[in-house]
Amino acid sequence: MSEAALQADPPRIYRGKRLVLQQGGAFWDLGAFLERRGQPTHLVDLFETGWLDGSSLEPLLPSNQPEPWQPLDPEEEAALLRAPALPIRPRAVGKILALGKNFRAHAEEFGEKVPSDPLYFNKLPETLVPSASTVSPPPGYTDRLDHEVELAVVIGLGGREIAAEDALDHVAGYTLANDLTLRTLQGRDRREGRPWLRSKNFDGACPLGPCFVPRDFFDPSRVHLTCHVNGELRQDASTEDWVVDLPRAIAHLSAHMSLYPGDIILTGTPAGVGPLVDGDRVVCAAPGIGELVTLIQRPA
Repeated sequence: MSEAALQADPPRIYRGKRLVLQQGGAFWDLGAFLERRGQPTHLVDLFETGWLDGSSLEPLLPSNQPEPWQPLDPEEEAALLRAPALPIRPRAVGKILALGKNFRAHAEEFGEKVPSDPLYFNKLPETLVPSASTVSPPPGYTDRLDHEVELAVVIGLGGREIAAEDALDHVAGYTLANDLTLRTLQGRDRREGRPWLRSKNFDGACPLGPCFVPRDFFDPSRVHLTCHVNGELRQDASTEDWVVDLPRAIAHLSAHMSLYPGDIILTGTPAGVGPLVDGDRVVCAAPGIGELVTLIQRPA
């Protein structure tokens, strides 16, 4: 398969009962494939062995080596698509670092300037929930709750003071996130000079998924991100519009702290964020990754 074809239809890894590989519309038992070769069956372990690098994985894909691959059972495939697990286990995630105001139009919609230095905040790993989850704001919170579609970057090779020209070598791959935000509370804390911890870290505040795409099969610099709410297009932009591109973001972050395999970086949300009400169905999407679905349950 050519490089262009792999970029258009990259191999996608899902977590079901075991790891599953999707390629060309077909689903294959990646866990069984790995076990037969004595390879680890957890993603972070695969990061460290380099097994997911393009030079290692591409020759082994079903399109190039169909016989050793075992198709997924149809019932398991249906269950996987209905409610995929998180692409990476929360206990494997050391930290989630999010880049704020990284689309100029998003800063402008709040009447704010893009920071002179990149702005980061954190979300805790326990906020992670998979696609098809139902998320509710904290009990008693009846104010504005917003959606924010983002490209999520998973670190595969740790480091400190990483040079921008080497930064993508430290990436394991990509998925999608919905940086759910208690907007009214965030505004109140901002006015009072408080951090955004409460507004960004309620239970379920970071839907992630639906799958993981290995680094060498995906170009993060021109990803078309969309967010629909009940079928209505709310957010629509490309990562070509980032203020700070991914290599510079990794370099800037790693100048202040060490990055470790399994860490996740959220790269900023486009303009168009908006409030969610009870019963809303939020679909964050990107070609090559798929759809991250979140259902909202709010107090009456």
